[in-house]
Amino acid sequence: MTESVGAAMDIRFGATVAEFMRYVTDLGLDHVELKREYLAGHPDTPDPEGIRELSDRHGVSVTYHAPFRDWNLGSYDEVVRQHSVERVKRTIDDAADAGAEAVVVHGGSVPKRYPEWVREQARANARLSLAECAEYAQVLGVPLCLENQPIDEDRLRYTTTPADLASVLETVDVTPKYLGVTLDVGHANVNGEDWKAFVAAFGERIRVCHLHDNDGTADQHEPLPDHEPLVEAIPANHFVFEMKSLDDIAKSVGSDSSPPDTGVTDRA
Repeated sequence: MTESVGAAMDIRFGATVAEFMRYVTDLGLDHVELKREYLAGHPDTPDPEGIRELSDRHGVSVTYHAPFRDWNLGSYDEVVRQHSVERVKRTIDDAADAGAEAVVVHGGSVPKRYPEWVREQARANARLSLAECAEYAQVLGVPLCLENQPIDEDRLRYTTTPADLASVLETVDVTPKYLGVTLDVGHANVNGEDWKAFVAAFGERIRVCHLHDNDGTADQHEPLPDHEPLVEAIPANHFVFEMKSLDDIAKSVGSDSSPPDTGVTDRA
């Protein structure tokens, strides 16, 4: 598959899916990632069949990002864990109906201040949840791609290093074709990890790459104009700018194209 380069839609942009796809293609890009819970925040969000129609019309490929703000696959609370799995499965359903190429997923977390037995239960739940979601993804034929996350001061996350990410993947018994990797180069940088280490560890199992920059002190999601060497070196199918504003997407590709007038001021 020829790689595509695009951008993730963010609820802060205020744009409709149609407006965002039009803006992305005006910038010369050909891919859109849709964060499932962000779609829920816009009153004019089309259904998956409508997204398929729009992506065909604009000539863009699509990936989905499973919910992560209000959901946690690694919750130690079994009811919350089950609901979180269900939300990921519904995202896989939508992705299949929309003709999407993959679904990006986070691996869960737990507060570091909690007792060891709670943290161990959360870790076990995270792996159980990922296995359930990956098995469902395999049945529907939509690859699930586990993302490397930034280190958090207050929460323990399970995929911050290549070794930890590999350890999680090894616990899930599905065809690797349907459980891949999302390499987030900004997250790697803020963790002090070289993105090349992820490429060495996972190779073509990396299906999606998130592109953004930071100064190493925080997960800032700054523009990344020097992205071409990454696109050339990382064996992903889809490269996605994850920006905080529409203008930052344009800055990343060296364009001065004006964003759509949505009536919403972009905020960090």
